[in-house]
Amino acid sequence: MHIVVLDGFTLNPGDLSWDALRALGACEIHDRSAPAEVVPRATNADIALTNKTVVSRAQLEQLPRLKYIGVLATGYNIVDVAAARERNIPVANVPTYGTRSVAQMTFALLLELTQHVGHHAQTVREGRWARSPDFCYWDYPLIELDGLTLGIVGFGRIGRAVADLAVAFGMNVLAHNRTTARAPLTHGRFVDLKTLLAESDVVSLHCPLTPDTKHLLNAERLAWLKPGAFLINTSRGPLVDESALASALNSGRLAGAALDVLAVEPPPLEHPLFAAKNCLVTPHIAWATRAARARLMQTAVANVAAFLRGEPRNVVN
Repeated sequence: MHIVVLDGFTLNPGDLSWDALRALGACEIHDRSAPAEVVPRATNADIALTNKTVVSRAQLEQLPRLKYIGVLATGYNIVDVAAARERNIPVANVPTYGTRSVAQMTFALLLELTQHVGHHAQTVREGRWARSPDFCYWDYPLIELDGLTLGIVGFGRIGRAVADLAVAFGMNVLAHNRTTARAPLTHGRFVDLKTLLAESDVVSLHCPLTPDTKHLLNAERLAWLKPGAFLINTSRGPLVDESALASALNSGRLAGAALDVLAVEPPPLEHPLFAAKNCLVTPHIAWATRAARARLMQTAVANVAAFLRGEPRNVVN
């Protein structure tokens, strides 16, 4: 079997090992692949692994040897899964590797919005505390989480992990799921989306990107949010209409937003959220702790091994 990794750098920038994958067959590992490089690099591949490199229908039609596609992530919208299914090519993802890391990042963003730790630490480094006439100062309202309501949109593994952390902080939890929840909500209650947006002090997105969820938070639904609420997105950028969010922030209707994902990654320099009021944007790093990446690597390799045994797992198509 010939295995090609189209874009392995973000998974393994050098602190992990590809040896377990190499043990399964001849490997060709690329840090990145431009769209025009996908077909030439995968022409002789039986197995292709991709993280964010798109594998389209047109490309699949030019890869008659390909037998398996592994996605080095949970989201798999970068692969035309219908076209792969038509060619009897299983597409497998890695569904659970980043649960705790993404939940941790969600609260890192929320704490930065409510405590502004980074900002105040920077002012100290710049000498402001040393010059202060008082023993302390703060530039923004400092907000306690205890007693606030966190609305979680998408109540899968990550949503539930975020709910656990919210309860530990003393927050009330509202949840909305597009499908029937697999288990009851121990702390809090399930509500419809409009109720969640209207009653939550903080809204956190944890749902997949589908045609139904694209621009889930458009201008109309952003207007449903409680005035002064915070929005956090560590899921997928296109869930939010970014121009509408920028307007809601600049008008002062929302108190702040923190996003680890954007609709286009990398984003253009003139992105409207970069200049929006009280908006934090981080470069899609919620998944990228070493522990999470090690789990991702282990599961992706195990997926390939299972396919080679004739027992494919985590197949999404």
